[in-house]
Amino acid sequence: MDYVKLGTTGLDVSPIAIGAMSYGEPGRGHPVWSKGEDEARPLIKHALDAGINFFDTANMYSNGSSEEILGRALKDFANRDDVVIATKLRHPMRPGPNGRGLSRKAIMTEVEHSLDRLGTDYIDLYQVHRNDHATPLEETLEALSDLVKAGKVRYLGASSMHAWEFAKALHLQKLNGWARFVTMQDHYNLLAREEEREMIPLCSDEGVGTIVWSPLARGRLARAWDDARSTDRSSTDGAYADTLYSPAEEESNRAIIDAVGKVAEAHGVSRATIALAWLHSRPVVTAPLVGAGSTRQIDDAVASLDVTLTDDEVTSLVEPYTPRYDWQGVSDEAELDAIRARIPGMALR
Repeated sequence: MDYVKLGTTGLDVSPIAIGAMSYGEPGRGHPVWSKGEDEARPLIKHALDAGINFFDTANMYSNGSSEEILGRALKDFANRDDVVIATKLRHPMRPGPNGRGLSRKAIMTEVEHSLDRLGTDYIDLYQVHRNDHATPLEETLEALSDLVKAGKVRYLGASSMHAWEFAKALHLQKLNGWARFVTMQDHYNLLAREEEREMIPLCSDEGVGTIVWSPLARGRLARAWDDARSTDRSSTDGAYADTLYSPAEEESNRAIIDAVGKVAEAHGVSRATIALAWLHSRPVVTAPLVGAGSTRQIDDAVASLDVTLTDDEVTSLVEPYTPRYDWQGVSDEAELDAIRARIPGMALR
């Protein structure tokens, strides 16, 4: 495994990260696709044996169970100093006031809960799980910086939001001498390239590394078109999946998925390997998050690091793409209603 720097930091991470959203005990996770501890532990160990040292989770995943499972496995199978643990906060963790969001109170509370569940003294990468428009940005950024100064967190990251919001946050951090966001976790794959308009150029210019969620488009890029929604995850996502991969773009999506299949056949590898290899060819991408549910999926991800796509192959993969509305980061209900009015039939969460 050849390691890469996380953005412009000195931190070495594997160019494949394991996304632990898939791990959670029955009753606390998703009833269909969450894997309990007995199933998750062998997968985490297999990833470590393959040289993967980068693991991402969130406090909300399976109501904290994901952090617990990941923390115990890494304690048993790895040296803490060798692995990079990333987690996130913002979404509701309990009912009532102050049970969610990015206020100073919520941040100081949730970091302690995450440290406890992970069984560690520090978090390598602490990420805001979307923006919190109910809290002043300055309050959030200063509190996060204080966590770095206190040694509870090593680096800070953000996730899907408008590029102007992220640019504002970076400016405020620099202006006030606060610890800076070094990563952006965004939605990016061959079926979702809207981040190329603003966010990716911003990250490239600012030296921010991107960590990609849903790199295989909920499994759509890992199988033929007729089977594109056959995974447990994609078959239960319902309307939410359509906000990510609109049925209105079916012709374009099908052409892209077919192109992935042809390139995969030419290389003698899986479709997933090709889709991930394309992401590795994008300079700003640090690591895609692979929600591995089997050792084969981990092996396919690692194999993508050895695939070099030709210019013609890249062209065949990207040419069928058609621009679509970029709704990510929209959380205000009034704004969502306005989008729904402009795009009849589009189901936005």
